[in-house]
This record gives sequence, C-alpha cells and structure tokens, in this order.
Amino acid sequence: MTRTAEKINALVREDSSMTEALEAIREESDRNGGEVQWGDVNDDLTSGQWGRLIEKGVLVDGDEGFEIADREAYDEALDGDGDGGGVPDVDIDEEAASWSQWDKMAGVGSILLMIGYWLDSVRSTVGSTIDLVLGPLDAVLPFYAVILSVALLTGLYSTLLQANLMNPERIGKYQERMKAMQEKQKDVRERKQEAEERDASEAEIERLENEMEEVREEQMEAMADNLGMFKEQFRPMVWIMLFTIPLFLWMYWKIGGGHITEADQVMIMPLVGEVALNEGLLGPMWAWIVWYFLCSMGFTQLLRKALNIDMTPSST
Repeated sequence: MTRTAEKINALVREDSSMTEALEAIREESDRNGGEVQWGDVNDDLTSGQWGRLIEKGVLVDGDEGFEIADREAYDEALDGDGDGGGVPDVDIDEEAASWSQWDKMAGVGSILLMIGYWLDSVRSTVGSTIDLVLGPLDAVLPFYAVILSVALLTGLYSTLLQANLMNPERIGKYQERMKAMQEKQKDVRERKQEAEERDASEAEIERLENEMEEVREEQMEAMADNLGMFKEQFRPMVWIMLFTIPLFLWMYWKIGGGHITEADQVMIMPLVGEVALNEGLLGPMWAWIVWYFLCSMGFTQLLRKALNIDMTPSST
C-alpha cells in the first residue's frame, strides 16, 4: 500500500465521516478536470476535514485550486481495495473445518488407546495383536531396524494424512485475521497515546477509548471463531495418533516385556555409541523412543520433499 493510501486510511479511522468527504472531493475533481476548490465542496465537508487533507498531503496545490496527490492510491483506499487499516473480511469456510463423525470417533479411539501406556493388560492385548502383523518383520531384522521401519511407515501415513486432512490455506486465513486484529488494536492504542500526549479534547479521547473497547470485543469474537483453526490443525493428529499409538504400544510391549532377544536389546546409536534400548537416554526417555523420533522426523522431512508436500500456512 502506498503512503497516500495509508494516510487516507488513518484519516478515516480518526473520523468515520471522512469517507463521505473524500467521495465528495473525488466527484468534484472528476467534474472539474482533476482540480477542486474549497468553495465547491464546503457543503459536503468541514473546514477541519479540508485542512487535514491538505496537512496530510492528500490534496496538493494545482493550477487554480487543489488536486489529489495520488489518484490511484486515493481510489484504492476509498473503494476498499486496500486493507482500510481494519480487520479484513477474510472468507473462511467454517463448515469445511468442522469434524466429521469419523473424525470424532478417531479422537475417542485415540484417547482409549492411550490408556495402554498405563495399564499392562491393555498394552499386552494391543501388543500381542499387532505382533501378529509385525512379528514376521521382527523375526528377520534386528529390533533397531524394526523401529526404523515403523518410523518410516508412520512418517509416510502422517505426511499423507496431514496433506489430505489439513488445509494450509484455510489456516493461513485464520492467522491473517488474527494478525489484522492485533495490528488494529496496536493502531488504536498508539493513536490514543498520541492524543493524550498532545492534550486532545475529552471527546476525542473518549471516542478512542470507545474504539479500543470495540476492538477488544471484536478480538473476543475472533478468538471464538479461531477455534476452527485449532480444529483444523488437530484433525489429522487424531488419525495419526489412532494408527501410531498401537505401534508404540507394541514396541513398548516387545522391549519392556522382554519379548526380544538380549542381542536385540542393544544397538549402536549415532553420536552415543552402544546403548540398551530400554536405557534412559534423554532424561526419562528411553533410547528406543529417542531412536524412533529421530528416524521419524528424518523420514517425514524426506517424504515431504519427495512428494512435494508443503504444509506451511498460506492465505494466497
């Protein structure tokens, strides 16, 4: 946005009736070949508004009167093509961000499976069931390689689920609205502070305080609306958890329950050396969990690059 458009938006924020004054000046300018004189528009705006436009450089000297300094920017600000200094009307499909019945069921299933981290009976049931599928893999590979294979699998479906269930453009729109709201609040606060410093009239300060209160109310409403952003971000997570927790419980059951050989209990980890899988490596985190996360993060990044999947929020 040009400097002229910013000045016009600032004037409109200070005085909402300035929009009508600006429109009157534009109409008169079009009728008179690009120039306007005070006598032509004194019925449509006050002398104070006229003076502010000249003071801000929106109107500059012409041959016989005044002319608009930057007509393109003037039209942009007046017609609403710019941001207007306020909160943009971001078009967000709230229905698209809502969870389906299957999403809710996946969330409930994930919570129920998490009980297995604390209950041996649940862990044993899930672990022995998953072992029917992954047992043959464990029979031919050392267990650290099995963990690596599981990390590759989880990285693959996590990437695909995020790409199909999460919309970065919609999240970007939510973030755009939040940012615009914060900028509007900052602008009102600065104008109120400036008015207090120059000992402005009580009426002006009261008007700015009311405007600040309106911004706070808008923020509270936006916070409720932005719940959709968190639902959008968390939606693929419940499906990822639904598929990953059973695999985690199986690895936990295999290593913690003594269902792997002593040789498989030890691995050579990069930068660490020889370490037991059930040995604490980073605080309370066992070595096998650290190894899994390292492999999973690495594979996820590689898969996103290979599949050209970009999950960066964007409002474009």
